Amino acid sequence: MFFDRPDSGERALLVQMQVDKLNPDPDTEEFIELVRAAGAEPVALVGGRRAKPHARLFVGTGKLEEIRDAKAAEQAELIIFDHDLSPAQERNIERELQCRVLGRTGLILDIFAQRARTHEGKLQVELAQLQHLSTRLVRGWTHLERQKGGIGLRGPGETQLETDRRLLRERIKSIRRRLEKVRSQREQGRRSRKRAEIPVVSLVGYTNAGKSTLFNRLTDSEVYAQDQLFATLDPTMRRIELEGFGPVILADTVGFISQLPHGLVEAFRATLEEAASADLLLEVVDLSSPDWRAHAEEVSSVLEEIGAEQILRLRLFNKLDRLADRQPELLCDSDGKPASVALSAKTGEGLDLLTRAIADSLGADRVKAWYCLPADAARLLARLHDLGAVTQSRYLEDGRCQVELNIERADWHRLLAHEDLSEESLTPIQGI
Repeated sequence: MFFDRPDSGERALLVQMQVDKLNPDPDTEEFIELVRAAGAEPVALVGGRRAKPHARLFVGTGKLEEIRDAKAAEQAELIIFDHDLSPAQERNIERELQCRVLGRTGLILDIFAQRARTHEGKLQVELAQLQHLSTRLVRGWTHLERQKGGIGLRGPGETQLETDRRLLRERIKSIRRRLEKVRSQREQGRRSRKRAEIPVVSLVGYTNAGKSTLFNRLTDSEVYAQDQLFATLDPTMRRIELEGFGPVILADTVGFISQLPHGLVEAFRATLEEAASADLLLEVVDLSSPDWRAHAEEVSSVLEEIGAEQILRLRLFNKLDRLADRQPELLCDSDGKPASVALSAKTGEGLDLLTRAIADSLGADRVKAWYCLPADAARLLARLHDLGAVTQSRYLEDGRCQVELNIERADWHRLLAHEDLSEESLTPIQGI
């Protein structure tokens, strides 16, 4: 029932207040794009400023009259606030204006409901919607209020509202159980990739920064990519080969946004954990956006919320094709490690710099070299093969084995310690 959307758009009147304590610097362009992404037609924008929200109506009575007049003049069928409204505020405004009212959280949930394609994505959206709906359920049953008393009408039983709340709670529990199973399956997949020693590189960033376009460039895929907010909802993973490094798993994830509803973060935790467990985060930034610094702060905030703030991160300044004075470049930090790459995912400029930066970032803690193992190191060689760390090998006539290794430095040192060997005791091979 939550995924049946009307085919036609709706004429929407937008309300965006500058509230000093909530959003002192609102982004009008992003708000309009969100409304369009939901399929509505923005017909007018009512703005204003308040020190704090009105307790009953969010806006003042004078501003409410201005909204009423704009609604009548534009024949708006829907009023959308760029703010989170309380259930009481939503009901009060609807009662005053006699039309449907939607807050920012409801708007984002509506977009997610339209974009969900996989079974997991639909479950996650439905969970977030049900959690949001549970606080607003009373609005739909005001005509039933309470069971009436009287002869033949008395008894235990429950009101329609109580019945619906109970059904909602049961549905939420059921979805959570199913998502927990999905979470367990994802964890098994992560453990399998860890055993195979294949690092995971996850694309993260603000919505519409160009993550899916970059994903398609790197993987030769055809993931849905459009110049619109939340074009990607369901995560996609592909295996790619990096020259000079080896195989990696590249993951495309849902974009972040300012004032991202906490319920969405919670509902999409199983998906976001793909980013939290990655070996490297590629933070895609739309350099052509004047608000890219604020967007980067929002991304950092969400990454901190899901426990991914400590993961190695490489910042990608995307959409150079929209800037006349910028060229692709790779910048390193004071230690010589890659810090950022400027590129264009649309034209492909700078992709060679990106692949080099990914390989250098992942290879910083890896051993990639040729060694000559003694003849009595058969057990060490077997363990290296079990880990998939041997990329090439050849035996010498005296029983020694020359191997090319690609292995985490910590795992390499652990294996050497287990065999009571040191790296210095092995013969490195140069020039192969």
